[in-house]
Parts: sequence; C-alpha cells; structure tokens
Amino acid sequence: MQPRNMSMSGVVDLAAVKAAQEAKAKAEQARAEAARTGGTGAVSPADLVIDVDEAGFDRDVLQRSTEVPVVIDFWAEWCEPCKQLSPVLERLAVEYNGRFLLAKIDVDANQMLMQQFGIQGIPAVFAVVAGQALPLFQGAAGEAQIRQTLDQLVQVAEQRFGLTGLTVDPDAEPGGALAAGEAPAGPYDSLLEAAARALDGNDLDGAVQAYKNVLAEDPAHPEATLGLAQAELLRRVRDMDPQQVRTDAARDPGDVQAQIAAADLDLAGGHVEDAFGRLVDTVARTAGDDRETARVRLLELFDVVGADHPAVVTARRALARALF
Repeated sequence: MQPRNMSMSGVVDLAAVKAAQEAKAKAEQARAEAARTGGTGAVSPADLVIDVDEAGFDRDVLQRSTEVPVVIDFWAEWCEPCKQLSPVLERLAVEYNGRFLLAKIDVDANQMLMQQFGIQGIPAVFAVVAGQALPLFQGAAGEAQIRQTLDQLVQVAEQRFGLTGLTVDPDAEPGGALAAGEAPAGPYDSLLEAAARALDGNDLDGAVQAYKNVLAEDPAHPEATLGLAQAELLRRVRDMDPQQVRTDAARDPGDVQAQIAAADLDLAGGHVEDAFGRLVDTVARTAGDDRETARVRLLELFDVVGADHPAVVTARRALARALF
C-alpha cells in the first residue's frame, strides 16, 4: 500500500518518465478494450468521490491513477477546516465531470498513509498521477486557488501522461465501472515484466535484451522503446567516473565524446534540460561527422524521456535552429 515512485520535487526522473509511458499504454489499452466490447466504461457522478483506506489504497488510488488523476483529501471528523474544504472538493469533482477522481482518506483510521505522505497537518490535499504523488496544498484554500490547481493538474495529466479522465453517465449504475477488472494483459507483458525484474536487480544487460525481444516482434511498441532507451542509458553511465567526465567536458567544449558522456550523466541524474542543451550546443558548434554523432545521441536521449515531454518539444525546436 506504500505510494510508489513518490516524487515531491517535481524533477523529472527516469522512474516518473517510465510511469508516464506505462500510464499512456494502459489508458489506450483500456479504451481499445472498451471499444472492442462495445462498453463505454462510464461511471456515475456518485463514483467520482470515493472513500479509501490502507487496504484499498493500491487498487483505488495507485491503479486508478493510470486512468485518471486521483486527488486525495486527507481529513478527520474533528478537523473544522476539513469540514469547509471537503464539500468544495466533492462539488468540484462532480463539476469537473470525470477529469479527476476524489479519494477521501480519514487520517484517524489510516495513520500509516498519513505517515507515508509525510503529512504534518490537515486538511492536506495531494494528487497521484500514473503512480506519481505530488502535494497540491495544505490547510484552508479559496475556491479560486483550488480551481487553478485542479486546472493545472488535469492539463499535466493529459499532456504528459495521456490521461483524459473518466466518462461520466448520469444514468450509469454507481460502482459499476469502478468494480470492473483491469484491462486484459497485453501480448508482451511477460517480457516487459522480465525487463522490469532485470532492472530491479541491476541486470542492465538482461533488461536491454528483454526490451529488444519485444521490439523484434513489435518495432513500434512504446513501452519497450522507452525502456530500451532508459536501460541503455543506465548501462552507459554505470561505470563512468562523474567527476572525470564533467572535468573533461568543461576542459574541452569541442570534444564531442566528452559532451555526449556528460549529457548522459545529466539525463541519468534527472537534469533533462541540461542534457538536451549541452547536445544542442554541441551540434551548433560542430560540423560533419561530429555534428551527426551529437545529433544522433540527442535523438536517443529524446527516446529516454518520451516524445510528449515539454523539454523534448523545446529541444527539437532548438535542434532545428542549430541545424538550419
């Protein structure tokens, strides 16, 4: 029940990127399955606000966050500000018509979750998107501020994670869609699970091979493409001496291999814009084979982050200016 991949800093790391791509794939798979079976997957307005406890946290929050942003309202019966905030959140959940799901957690009955989220006082409101937890606000908040925060949340969920929310049908039976099982397993799930186990065991060679096995059958498979790029990056930086790499890159900006190695380290450390900017600058200052080498590595690093990431969109424009 522990929140996985909790990232409070907002820095994009490889785990968050992987979760985003997995969330997109699962959402697309669920929509495709609903279309195939003729179902709408619609929920009733009553399903947009749910009570969650520790036993159901994984199912009701983490798993659902791969379909829709889940806003968590940590509250208690004795908390007077909670009694003012909670009705506003519940009303907005219905008004936003499935763009987010509101999960209410009573901290008195679920103190372990309160500790895991590091909550010092209530009311406290968090969101979980594709398994990634982030704080929204704590304490009393005006409705205008809440709306602005929710607008930003649903925008990020759609643009970065491909989560367009739930379909709401006023005539749907309450609890019907929420009780439905998960989307059927995909044809490569066993290979992808083998790759994930290899990564968890720091067997980067095994992970690379597992992802390549998927791509041999389905060259455009999005999760395998992303996973392979990440595993290859981690394998490249595994034996690097970070201090030496950065010293070499700083000493000779014209050394393409030194800049590539430093860019790999930047990205592996979560410094996405730094990695992309370094290679765009390298492309701009070089020519011939050196320029092509830097350009190809930059495109490979785009695959690590994913084409929809805002930093990739910005870097692609910068790369075009550097080339032309």
